[in-house]
Amino acid sequence: MRFRLTPRETSFYALFATAADNVLSGSKLLMELLGAEPATRVEIADRMRAAEHAGDDATHAIFHQLNSSFITPFDREDIYRLASRLDDIMDFMEEAVDLVVLYEIDELPKGVEQQIEVLGRAAELTAEAMPNLRTMERLNEYWIEVNRLENQADQIHRRLLAHLFNGNYGPMEVMKLKQIVDVLEEAADAFEAVANTVETIVVKES
Repeated sequence: MRFRLTPRETSFYALFATAADNVLSGSKLLMELLGAEPATRVEIADRMRAAEHAGDDATHAIFHQLNSSFITPFDREDIYRLASRLDDIMDFMEEAVDLVVLYEIDELPKGVEQQIEVLGRAAELTAEAMPNLRTMERLNEYWIEVNRLENQADQIHRRLLAHLFNGNYGPMEVMKLKQIVDVLEEAADAFEAVANTVETIVVKES
């Protein structure tokens, strides 16, 4: 790691950890949605919306700290990018839950649970990785595994699309369900974007 002669603002590490912990909470709400009766999904959506607002607050706190700090632990552009991409994950997960409620989906297609399991594992890894930004250690395994999970998510997504277009669903139902599985795929892509940003930071700082 490079030797520095100037002090660094370290509160960013805690702020990123808070944002990632909130993403993990959102992934658990997604999993809760899977086993919920349609009548109870509105309450889960309300909690997810609150989690998404908490994510916004965490993002704004990072931006505020960025604007008020003269010296940062790593490049300002990377701090902004990492915060924005963590926020993207929460936005996609909240959108998926909201769509399930708004479209009054009775039963999600087989395979969605695999999408959500992948997101849950990626969320766990991300929450574990953020505190390690302080030392830049034990992060290589994180981004490798998240990239592997994103590849797995791609495969699941393609199988889900094939299932939706097999003729067993009506056109309107296909449109609704496809939008949901597409948003979940975007969440997987956003996890990979976070991991790629972390990799970029580590490479720059090494």
